[in-house]
Amino acid sequence: MKTIYDTDEAPAPIGPYSQAVKIHGFLFTSGQIALHPDTNQMIQSSIQDETIQVMKNLEALLSAADYNWDHVIKATIYLKNMADFPHVNEVYGSVFKQSFPARETVQVVELPRGANVEISIVASK
Repeated sequence: MKTIYDTDEAPAPIGPYSQAVKIHGFLFTSGQIALHPDTNQMIQSSIQDETIQVMKNLEALLSAADYNWDHVIKATIYLKNMADFPHVNEVYGSVFKQSFPARETVQVVELPRGANVEISIVASK
């Protein structure tokens, strides 16, 4: 049986999808961009600030399902510009205190709402 997670601590979906879904001990999040959950406005003052907001959104989804960063086993990062990779990597790496999850980073032509970075994760307990 799957469980759907919907929290006000992360941005509401901008399409027909769930914020996160848990099944068989795995939590799958939808890709998160730097939408602030209170204002529904994009945070784009810098790629670092954008990535910080993305990570906050992901953390809210983890928390809603009673997971944390230690449970993350896989991440996918989408970037509009691979030149932003070092800055995104620095922010991304700052949230993990133990073993790092598997990951890929892909450059894309465009992301929703003009985002420069989008990240999704898979966690397991």
